[in-house]
Amino acid sequence: MPRRPFIDSATGELKTTQLLREALPLAKLIAAFVGVALVPYALAFFLFGSSALGALFSVLGQFVLAVGTGVVLMYCVARGTTL
Repeated sequence: MPRRPFIDSATGELKTTQLLREALPLAKLIAAFVGVALVPYALAFFLFGSSALGALFSVLGQFVLAVGTGVVLMYCVARGTTL
């Protein structure tokens, strides 16, 4: 029978410690990209408003989030194949 991740094979219960060990690095990676994207969004909102420079910073924030989404998805696929 193949090994199922996050499930104890003897009891059939969920392994919460293993689940947290996998979830915390993923949450930290997501938080890092959100934190980096927050800077251009804050600049666009608080300093530049609805000017052309504000729109540029808004697009920069969206780009950071798009790249972060790609990195997080690649991390998930890599960890999934490892497990």
